[in-house]
This record gives sequence, structure tokens and C-alpha cells, in this order.
Amino acid sequence: MRRDDPNAFHTPLTLLAPADAPAIRLRTMTAADEDEWDQVRIRNAAWLEPWDSNDPERHRSVTFPQWIHMQRRDERSGSAIVFVIEYDGRIVGQISLGAVMFGAMRSGIIGYWIDQDYAGRGFTPLAVTMLADWAMLDPDGPRLHRVEIDLVPQNERSRRVVQKIGAKYEGIRRKYMYINGHWRDHESYSLLAEDAPDGFTRRLIGDTPGERVSSLS
Repeated sequence: MRRDDPNAFHTPLTLLAPADAPAIRLRTMTAADEDEWDQVRIRNAAWLEPWDSNDPERHRSVTFPQWIHMQRRDERSGSAIVFVIEYDGRIVGQISLGAVMFGAMRSGIIGYWIDQDYAGRGFTPLAVTMLADWAMLDPDGPRLHRVEIDLVPQNERSRRVVQKIGAKYEGIRRKYMYINGHWRDHESYSLLAEDAPDGFTRRLIGDTPGERVSSLS
């Protein structure tokens, strides 16, 4: 890939879970994912709709090819990156790192969703820690210092994710994001690179008794 910016992400990119964790992988998206991604989203429409975000000033939807083109542009600038979550060769969710800032801040925001049929298996907290490890600790990643996760207070499932990975609660962001037709308050949580110098995934799944943050399930 042509690197237009010194902060550009090296893509295509695949991140693999460790051998002692659920066998998910994260990979950057391509145009070939359109049919399968659409099927997963359609099947999960009711499950995901209460937490869907969108731009209230954009009244024309973006096509899938346009979205992929936007992803490549964001990767070249180092501002955002989107991964599908795969299990057993199937797309079971999505996770992204966006609003990336370099310089004195070196931060970004993680967002995610999971197929209802695969919820409760520990895939989402594992995907978050895998992305956090790449974003903050991997020499080939952007070497951020902080990542943030923001969630609607009523989203108990998402709150369980941040609790399982040991993210720190920072407070309420008022009317922070446009969700399902309304500006909604969000709870803000963070991970810092120094929180898990040996890796967030290792902390999550645990190498020694007592090390695990919480159960993956």
C-alpha cells in the first residue's frame, strides 16, 4: 500500500487471538465482504438498532464500495481502521479504532458490535484487547497511549465488556453521540498503555492464577 502519511496504518492487516483464547481473528475489510456483512447486519437489525450511530447531517446513505474506499483513505491518513471479527471463517462482528490523534495526545476511540448468535462467548472483550494491544503495544501499530470506549448507559452488554477488560470509568459525556435518532449521553471508559505492559489480552485471559481480570464468558 502507498503510504501517503507517516502515520499511515500498514494494511491489509490480520490480528490473531492467542492459542489459549477463543479462535477469533480480526482483519481489515474488503469489497468482497459486502454480501456476508450485509447478511449479518440484516439478521441482527433489531439487536443492533438501539445502539446504532449515524450522522444527523448526512441524509444520503453511503454504499458499501464507498465505505470501503473511505476505509482505505482513513488507513492511509492513520485516522481510523475497521476490522471484521471472524470466527470459524464467518463474520461475527465488527470492531474499529477511530478518531485517532497523534502528537501529544496519541489516542483513539474503540467501537464494536457482535452478532447476537455469538454474544456471551467472550469474543467482544477479546477483540477489544487484541485491538488495544496492537494500537498501544505493538511496535508495528500506531503506538497510542490511550484508547477510549464510550457507551450508552442503558447498554448493559457493552458495560460488561469494559468491566471484563478492566477499563477505567471516567464519567459521563453529555449528548456525546447521535444514536438511533437522538443525541445520547455516554459513559466514558479508558485503557492506558501502562495499565497492562505485558498486554491487555494476556491480562484478560490470564497466565497465572489470580491474574485474570474477569471471566471471558
